[in-house]
Amino acid sequence: GSEAAGEPGQEEEAAEDRLKEHMDNLLDKSAKTRQAALQSLRLAFSSKTLTEFLLERRLTLTDSLEKCLKKGKGEEQALAGTVLTLLCLQMGSGPEGEEVFRSLKPVLISVLVDSTASPSARQSCAMALGMCCYIAAADLE
Repeated sequence: GSEAAGEPGQEEEAAEDRLKEHMDNLLDKSAKTRQAALQSLRLAFSSKTLTEFLLERRLTLTDSLEKCLKKGKGEEQALAGTVLTLLCLQMGSGPEGEEVFRSLKPVLISVLVDSTASPSARQSCAMALGMCCYIAAADLE
């Protein structure tokens, strides 16, 4: 009885701990570690609604994604753009989603117009820009 009732809470806590670890790994020195963390976050964000968890951590996550977009190359930038799109979807059309979009819009545009960035990174940033604009931009322009 009571054991079964405690398991879902423990599972959820373990999942949140893994998410926190992945978010911490976005700041790792190793590009491979950052890419693995981005892939794990992409999977988590696309498979489960995590709005409450992400609301508390959106500023930290936004900063980490910004660093991945600015300093990363190719695959890392592409993954960061995808994770950003999913973060925007999770935050929704309210002020939180708008804040995430507004803070990362200049970085997305800079990767998009950077002719030296990989095509996959530019495509991912274009998709993130379009989706986040559709979901979270308050300014119609």
